[in-house]
Amino acid sequence: MQPTVNYLAVLVAAAVQVVLGFLWYGPVFGKMWMGLMGMSPEKMNEAKAKGGMGKNYALMTLSTLVMAYVLAHFVFYTGATMFFNGIQTGFWIWLGFLATTMLGSVLWEGKSWKLYALNVSYYLVGLCLMGGILAMWR
Repeated sequence: MQPTVNYLAVLVAAAVQVVLGFLWYGPVFGKMWMGLMGMSPEKMNEAKAKGGMGKNYALMTLSTLVMAYVLAHFVFYTGATMFFNGIQTGFWIWLGFLATTMLGSVLWEGKSWKLYALNVSYYLVGLCLMGGILAMWR
């Protein structure tokens, strides 16, 4: 069965995820994230001055588009057509793939549990929102 993908819904879902990331790692939890990463405002300004931030944002946006496109397939395969069903699909994708995979950052890379919780929570909210959007707009 070939999935039907609404490309406008994919674009909107990805845009919502990007805006969420801007807010999550900016005004909402930005200072906490910088502290947990061992970053200072000076280091952030230095990274911005070196350039490459535009490239990073572009690559992150592209990866978010891929994530939304793949999630649209899961939404189709689960038959989700209502917002809450899309949220459920996003939740199960998050639990099965992201929450588990990102645990490696704590176990093998020495990152803190707080940083893990902050990052994995971002993807929980984002995947649930994207799933809801994709289900409603299928």
